Amino acid sequence: MAIKQSNPGNIMASSFDLAYFQALDSDKQKRLLQCCSSGIGNPTSELGAYAMNPTDYDDFYPFFKAVLEKYHKVNLSETKHINDWSLKGKAGLPANGVLNVEKFGIKEPLSMRIRTARNLKKFPLPGAMTEDDRKNMELAMKPVFDSLIANPEFGGEYVSLTEDHPCKISDARYEELVKAHIMFKDMSADSFLVDAGIAGHWPSGRGCYVSADKGFIIWVGEEDHLRIMAMKKSLVINDVFDRLKAAIDVVEDLIPGGCAKSKDFGVITSCPTNMGTGMRASVHIKIPNLTKDGSDEKAKTILKPYGLGVRGLGGEHTPIGADGTVDISPKARFCISEAQIAIALYKGIEKVLSEESQA
Repeated sequence: MAIKQSNPGNIMASSFDLAYFQALDSDKQKRLLQCCSSGIGNPTSELGAYAMNPTDYDDFYPFFKAVLEKYHKVNLSETKHINDWSLKGKAGLPANGVLNVEKFGIKEPLSMRIRTARNLKKFPLPGAMTEDDRKNMELAMKPVFDSLIANPEFGGEYVSLTEDHPCKISDARYEELVKAHIMFKDMSADSFLVDAGIAGHWPSGRGCYVSADKGFIIWVGEEDHLRIMAMKKSLVINDVFDRLKAAIDVVEDLIPGGCAKSKDFGVITSCPTNMGTGMRASVHIKIPNLTKDGSDEKAKTILKPYGLGVRGLGGEHTPIGADGTVDISPKARFCISEAQIAIALYKGIEKVLSEESQA
């Protein structure tokens, strides 16, 4: 309660209702406090809450409903999350649903990246996992990765950081993969993830699947059980979305026990910020005229009505490219469908390029 007074911006604290907490039995009180541990250990957190089990969003519905509404700025009494990948027949799009940006005057393929998260139903979420849980979850994914490696559309390899794992790699190889932006960094250096229990037992149970063309990657044991990513250079936005969807279908069909989802909240993730689609999609686009002053403020103003954010090539608070290349991506992940995310990118690219040509 002290954090609620001293740090009103901490969403965990502002969503914590003492009367609701006291009405829970002692076991559920302990579980809810574990969900709040990151925000308690880091009072200046913007969010400060992580789910610890796939059922937490349902078991502590009033708390997580308040957290989701505050962070995502939605009213869950009036709206509901729906997952939908289909682009055919959507208003304002080509009838066949193909989002080809070449018609906007783009000649060179754009660098596109999309990622989403999945968690296995049969294991606790990363914040509550024992070391054995982490190792067993990694081993449970072996048939999935074997299937992807045997599929000529994917191929590739699986590498592990776990001692005694048959695919264990050296520290030097791990550093090479981190520098190549293929593998994730040492989680034990992140105080938020440490306090939430997510970084526990590092690096046990952590690994990475990489396709033969390095355009499809699955992180194992990071903030969620799985972080699934697809990258491609193309003029058609569907290409990267379709590849991700095809891979997700393979992964979800083979996962023992299936993936965790909520009827009200969509795809379940450890952090409420990623709930719903669990997705972030981005496109790199050149807008030298709009950024000739070295700033991306004009682009931000143009793209804000489309729900799109603008960042530097290295992420938030990094510089734009010397040739005027910026990273644009939809900000919303919750109460927005996968199809709506693709549509926002398409329409945003059309608008910003129109403004670019006039500038």
